[in-house]
Formats: sequence, structure tokens, C-alpha cells
Amino acid sequence: MTTQTTLNGLNAADLKDAITGVEHDPGLGKYTFRAVNKWVDGAHCSTAIKDFKAAGQEDTSRSQPHLLHADEPTCLLGTDSGPNATEALLHALASCLNAAFIYHATAQGVKIDELEFQLEGNLDINGFLGIDESVRNGFESIQITCRVKSDAPVEKLQELCEYAQKRSPVFDIVTHETPVTVRLEL
Repeated sequence: MTTQTTLNGLNAADLKDAITGVEHDPGLGKYTFRAVNKWVDGAHCSTAIKDFKAAGQEDTSRSQPHLLHADEPTCLLGTDSGPNATEALLHALASCLNAAFIYHATAQGVKIDELEFQLEGNLDINGFLGIDESVRNGFESIQITCRVKSDAPVEKLQELCEYAQKRSPVFDIVTHETPVTVRLEL
């Protein structure tokens, strides 16, 4: 009888099996994620995230879509019914770093007691508003603080923090150019 070992909230044996499976068949690591965003009113919009492609096959295991709302704060003429898109990006970045840190800590047998990422992004809306073409539309910079509590040596935790940055898909998207195509349909 196999004993299930849970570490950091993950089944460590299943994680190792998944890693081994992708090592033996890299095609198992290919995923396509989708999102459908619809305007609601003003700056408010809603995104539905449901089906995706995993290892070359459609995955329809979600019975209901995940719904995310975005808006702008009232000072930017929104109704503040959700975080704005740049705040959602900070959430996505932090969540991905968190997952990368925890998955790799678990794969290496490192117990994590607490993990927190604090992010701050600096943005000048003069670019977004078209007032100053020399101002970048997006974040000028993002600062991240990683706070972790663990009995592991500080060197191991620093290694995991760096490895999370190296392996996080969203960190990669934010720090490297990603080709994006937009097609208008009427």
C-alpha cells in the first residue's frame, strides 16, 4: 500500500510523477489557456475562464467558468467593482511566483510554513491617456518582496526564490517580450 505524502498542500508523489511524465514525453507539458472578456459598463468588464487544452487534449473538467471582474477605482472614473487590469496583473504575477516557489519547494522536499509576495507597480497614466507619447503605457517598474517562513537554510530559500523567478510563466511574460496578435471582428 502506497502512503500519500502531502507537503505544502501538494501530493509530493503525484508532483514527482507529473514531472517524470513530462520529462519522458515533453508533449504532455503543452497547454493552451483561454479567457473570454466582455465589457459590462464604463470601465467594468468580466472575464470567463473555463475550458483549456492540456497535453494536446481539450480539458472540460470545469463545470462552471471562473469569473473575474475588473474595473477602475472611482478616481479613474470607474465604480471600483473589481481590481483594475494592472492590479490583476500584479495578482497574476504574485500567484505564479507563489505556485512556482511552492511546487519547486515540494519537489525538493522543503517544508514551507508561510509564503507571501508583496508587489508594487509604478504607473504613469499620461501614457495611457495619450497625453505624453514618451511615457510608457504600462508599469515603469515592479518591486517584489518575497517573505517566507521555513526551517530550511536561508541559502535554500534564496535559491527557491530565484528559481521561482526563473520558472514562473507570468514572470517570464512580464520580463520578456511575448508576441501578441489582435484581430478585429465585426
